[in-house]
Amino acid sequence: MSGDLFARGCFVTGTDTGAGKTFASAVLLHAMRRDGRPAVGMKPVASGCERTNEGWRNEDALALQAASDPRPGYQLVNPYALPEPTAPQIAAAMAGVQVELATLLAAHGVLAGQAGGRVLVEGVGGWLAPLADGLEQADLARALDLPLVLVVGLRLGCLNHARLTARAVEADGCRLAGWIGNQVEAPGPHAAAYLDLLRNALPGPCLGLLPFAPGAAPADLAAKLSLA
Repeated sequence: MSGDLFARGCFVTGTDTGAGKTFASAVLLHAMRRDGRPAVGMKPVASGCERTNEGWRNEDALALQAASDPRPGYQLVNPYALPEPTAPQIAAAMAGVQVELATLLAAHGVLAGQAGGRVLVEGVGGWLAPLADGLEQADLARALDLPLVLVVGLRLGCLNHARLTARAVEADGCRLAGWIGNQVEAPGPHAAAYLDLLRNALPGPCLGLLPFAPGAAPADLAAKLSLA
């Protein structure tokens, strides 16, 4: 069901913060596993964490961990859990942490070994939000050689954000495998027209549309995505 394109997973980015990357990623993980093979999620760098008895934990990373099968350890899913809810560069500086590409690649390698090679990697914010000083999301995506999935938050302004992101992804030498439309708010009167414009403007196919459904379980929406 997931096809050869997603045989090694993918890198998920979004049009901007609030596009619904994590929810779409959790749905995508369930959709990838429709062929009966394992797939796990990874949030390499996450800012905005809560202190627990087991250490710092990020809500998005926990959602990816919950949607994974097999269920990996948290430290592999989220190698850098940064407490402050702000840009990773600022959060890392405040925590006295240096985010290293080698650490991210090592964690991904272990996850890939646990999941038969299929790891969904979710980035931070929009495509051009750095993971750290001197470390762009494109650097990680290229190092992992993963196809990109763009989550488009369907709302006013999404056409501009989606087109800009697609151009930036291609300029960075990465492959846009497709995009997911995510209804982050109740659709307006021109929703269908926006979708038509997006389909014509973006270089990759639409993998599916996620409805505006607050509280919905990711597993219940996996059938909305087509990855073949």
